Amino acid sequence: MKTIDELLAEGVAGKRVFVRADLNVPLEGTTITDDGRIRAVQPTIEKLAEAGARVVVASHLGRPKGAPDPAFSLAPAAARLGELLKTDVAFATDTVGESAKAVVAGLADGQVAVVENLRFNAGETSKDDAERGAFADQLAELADVYVGDGFGAVHRKHASVFDLPARLPHVAGGLIATEVGVLKKLTEDVRRPYAVVLGGAKVSDKLGVIDHLLEKADRILVGGGMAYTFLKAQGHEVGISLLQEDQIPTVLEYLERAEAKGVEFVLPVDVLVSPEFPDLKTKAPAHPTTVAADAIPADQEGLDIGPETRKLYASKLADAATVFWNGPMGVFEHPDYAEGTKAVAQALVDSPAFTVVGGGDSAAAVRILGFDENAFGHISTGGGASLEYLEGKTLPGLAALED
Repeated sequence: MKTIDELLAEGVAGKRVFVRADLNVPLEGTTITDDGRIRAVQPTIEKLAEAGARVVVASHLGRPKGAPDPAFSLAPAAARLGELLKTDVAFATDTVGESAKAVVAGLADGQVAVVENLRFNAGETSKDDAERGAFADQLAELADVYVGDGFGAVHRKHASVFDLPARLPHVAGGLIATEVGVLKKLTEDVRRPYAVVLGGAKVSDKLGVIDHLLEKADRILVGGGMAYTFLKAQGHEVGISLLQEDQIPTVLEYLERAEAKGVEFVLPVDVLVSPEFPDLKTKAPAHPTTVAADAIPADQEGLDIGPETRKLYASKLADAATVFWNGPMGVFEHPDYAEGTKAVAQALVDSPAFTVVGGGDSAAAVRILGFDENAFGHISTGGGASLEYLEGKTLPGLAALED
């Protein structure tokens, strides 16, 4: 896989360089609530601009239905990128139309432009190879070189991720190179003990990675909504907590495999419960009750791990040499249910281990809860991509960057 440093050594002055970034930031209206993904790709864009490239940045945002939707415009991300770069960033109001062509044509050496949301075009996400290819052909007209640096999208077989690199000279950006290097430390030559913390809402989202990590990890700690399917599989009442009953047979199989392989599987011993889900807008006090994990009332919902579980999980992480964490321990967006996620984050900060926060909600939680990002070994920009890599899958966007 050719790197951006090799491209820069060859010279990019005057060339139109297409950077497939991941600017898929969370928005409240037009306000960005977490700019981590923009900051992650900033170094690649800066290097190219400083070397005299005419930088064309493209990304998706959200899930528009293949047509323009103002709610998913990249305009706020383009404005924030300009603030971070401390320079004007041009913005095209379409992706491959007249605005994009004019904006790109107007770039001088060292200038940067952002084109509108790739997913405003049906060809970007089409499952039809010809339709996707036709859109990639249009994108290719905007550039001379392709730099893949949108790690959060490399698990998607999309036009800008998979098809476009085949049409242009292509290299991996600095962010993708870093992400892949980190993930290799979680799959090859792993320092042990290797502990994995998994959370989030659905156990089905993590089945593949659990299956794969049962061959790799020394211990697996489970929290979040997915924990209740495990507790139910053990025969415990889980009340009105999140539950995927259809996954219970698979969960039981994983628990049996873990025991047979000597992989320590750690589940909550106590949880915070409430008869209703908290109001995340007003953050009104929720007044949860702490109960043992095997004593959840039938009319209550588990919404965070309890204080004894926080201590237990911290102790299980204290002696680890490698830790991978993906998924919050509870509804961290509400202060009454943030302590479990905060405890795991603090345990990673306190640990001498190589610590990786696996993107998505976990990365957002780290920032929202006020932790210093530099206190962790690495914070990934791609939760889904990280998980699929750890499952051993071939990621289309990485395969496309191979020579």
